Amino acid sequence: MSTYTARLRLALWGLVGVAIIASVVLFVTRPGPVANGIGGGEYALVDDRGGKVDQTMLVGQPSLLFFGFTHCPDVCPTTLSEMAVWFDQLGSDAGNLRAFFVSIDPERDTPELMHGYVEFLGGRVTGITGTPTEIDKIAKAWRAFYEKVPGANGDYTMNHSASVFLVNAEGGFEGTIAYQEDPATAVAKIRKLLGKSA
Repeated sequence: MSTYTARLRLALWGLVGVAIIASVVLFVTRPGPVANGIGGGEYALVDDRGGKVDQTMLVGQPSLLFFGFTHCPDVCPTTLSEMAVWFDQLGSDAGNLRAFFVSIDPERDTPELMHGYVEFLGGRVTGITGTPTEIDKIAKAWRAFYEKVPGANGDYTMNHSASVFLVNAEGGFEGTIAYQEDPATAVAKIRKLLGKSA
């Protein structure tokens, strides 16, 4: 083998090595996994105790993710009450599940207000809020719809998606639970998310 050929092979193997390292770095540092274009993204938010959180809050344990607001007249209180039932029906498996209630009304939903709103769930659901810009980032990442609807005397309400997102331990999308879905079906979906038989 000539010296030129040996150097060429060495150079090519060097390029292969660089490509492999770059691929590993990209995999490790990329935002959370995305399924069907849902999930992932990067955002900086605040939990209901004033702590800073970001996209990593959804990594490490299966989670439920719901978008709403504290002034919601029906969908949000109904869904959070349903979550309480799901947690009860999961029994000991409930300890393997987290839940997040993300405000799409950050103008009114301070961490303190969010904390009071989710407190009746006994710490099972974490309230999340933040700046309008960062809320928009997480909503877009999860394809959660919301819009402000003006009312009388400067008041307003919010239209928003009503489904609960099922999030796996890697922070990826696994499906949804529809608004007022049959409780047995909802719990079966959660057990599947947890890797349990229904």
